[in-house]
Amino acid sequence: MKSEVRAVRPSGNLAPDAFQAFFDALDEPAAVCDVALRIAAVNAAMRRFCAAHDISVDVVAEALSSAVAPEDGQSHEIDLVLQSGTSLVLTLSRRAETVAVRARVDTEVISGRLVVAERALLEQARTEGVLLDLGRSVAEAGGEEELVAAVARGVKELFPGRAFCIRIVDARTGGLTSLYAEGRLKEGAHEPLVLFQRSVEKTNLTPTALPQGRVTISEEVPLLFHGSTRAVSAPLVASSQLFGAINMEYPEGLDADPAHDERVLLQLASQVAVAVKNAKLIDELTFVRKYLEELLEKANALILVVNRDKQVVVFNQALSALTGLTKEQVLGRDLSSLVADSEQLRLAPVLAAAMRGESVNNFETRLLTRDGGEVRVSFATSSMLTQPGEVEGVIAIGQDVTVVKELEKRIIHAEKLASIGQLAASVVHEINNPMTAVATYADALLQRSRMTPGANPADQEKLKKILESSHRILRFTRDLVSYARPAQDRPERVSLNAVVDMAVGFCEHVVSQARVSVQREYASDVPPLAAVRANLVQVFVNLITNACHAMQPGGLVSLSTLQEGPEAVVRVRDTGTGIDPRNLSRIFEPFFTTKPEGRGTGLGLSICQGIVENHGGRLTVESTLGQGTTFTVRLPLAAD
Repeated sequence: MKSEVRAVRPSGNLAPDAFQAFFDALDEPAAVCDVALRIAAVNAAMRRFCAAHDISVDVVAEALSSAVAPEDGQSHEIDLVLQSGTSLVLTLSRRAETVAVRARVDTEVISGRLVVAERALLEQARTEGVLLDLGRSVAEAGGEEELVAAVARGVKELFPGRAFCIRIVDARTGGLTSLYAEGRLKEGAHEPLVLFQRSVEKTNLTPTALPQGRVTISEEVPLLFHGSTRAVSAPLVASSQLFGAINMEYPEGLDADPAHDERVLLQLASQVAVAVKNAKLIDELTFVRKYLEELLEKANALILVVNRDKQVVVFNQALSALTGLTKEQVLGRDLSSLVADSEQLRLAPVLAAAMRGESVNNFETRLLTRDGGEVRVSFATSSMLTQPGEVEGVIAIGQDVTVVKELEKRIIHAEKLASIGQLAASVVHEINNPMTAVATYADALLQRSRMTPGANPADQEKLKKILESSHRILRFTRDLVSYARPAQDRPERVSLNAVVDMAVGFCEHVVSQARVSVQREYASDVPPLAAVRANLVQVFVNLITNACHAMQPGGLVSLSTLQEGPEAVVRVRDTGTGIDPRNLSRIFEPFFTTKPEGRGTGLGLSICQGIVENHGGRLTVESTLGQGTTFTVRLPLAAD
């Protein structure tokens, strides 16, 4: 820059000291030099200017020593850049053999630097704002998928125009669990995970701790996207564990500062890694919690949990199925409301002991059901403790012992029947001896009467009836002993018609008492069976008895036998009331009965089905309400 300097001559005669005083009084930093630009004098403003910029007058003199003085009457400027980066402007003006020097700061440079600094501050503020919003988003993410979506939004806002890939891996195995890509990925580029050596060093990640074959370290960042020219990456590291990586790539022609981007990306990755770690921990805890809930809910055992206030907090499916009560009906209720009134006094000390931390085993009680009934259960209790060791609640695990108790009753009853059977066998033996004598004497008297001329025919008829009744009693007692005798497992060849007839004989009193009739339709060509006789008799006795109980007086029990292919078939048909379709699928279940209380145990048909199936056969039922029921027994024929 050049400018013209005009000399202003003062009026009057001023002394040199006056000019010196004027020079020193100038506010503008100034100095006087000779044509060789050697400083002759500097004013106070120049000294203050140098002190303000942390330099000495010698620095200004050194800058002038390398410059050239302007022509007489001309001026020009020279720049002096300080170590601090500040740029000073020295304006040199010459008049004759004297050069005046004025100093100032280059305001244009300062303004430019302020603009750059302002932009940097704004960018930093924007970056911090995005990172802050990202921190909120990842903290609120409900799972890994939501977290990856939040990170993707943050990366797009921080680095517009770049292609990027977010990969989340399992910290133990290195297996890929989530992937998000913004751009066109190359085929197979997402695995294995390649980490940039410099980024690994900055995050203090231990290479030896990385899963082999899943993660590798390279001196260069590989390009994952089509059309990219450069790339930066940052691993997601938290607690010295690798949770993935973020790769970012630049398309051709994009003006960006990769070094700056890498610094920001590492900062973002550090924040994201902690969030990913927490998300995975939450996912694991959620999985474990759900697994334990499912385990308790679907366990093949009765599980009940109450808190310190004796309120039910867990009531699993097994208990719901047993009692008919849903979880919604039970949760939050007092435990005592689920137990029969007669059990309240027994339950109180057990629950109190459990609340003190004492375990109780094999505690039997009765729970109420939805329909007002009761079921007998056996529980073992255990206390749940808090971290300080205080009892937080009680868990009870048990089983339904209703069937067991019923079976115990049946066993006792069976033992009584066995004792009665033994007594009956002794009675039968005592009956057989005199009845044999009665039959023998009756036969002898009948024969004598027939040989005596003029014998009364009426007496002979009476003797015949005595003889027939005696043989009938003997035959019945013989069959009764055979039926009561414990059955042998070894099958024998039996006649199906004879087995059914024997069962009818045993049921004569039931038929008579029900005042029904029996119709028999036997096929004469049914081959023999390989079966345990007493067991088959038991099946038909039970079916005939059930048929009699299902009919009103005057009903008819129809018994038929026939051969169908390789099977012998027996049908027991009644003209009773029939079975409700809702109960038809359950009649073979143990202890299920449609008979009134005290008339049936619900075990007969279940036992019959087991006997038939043990013989390789099938027992089926057909029924129509108001028309009757038909039971069909199919048994394999004996091999020739």
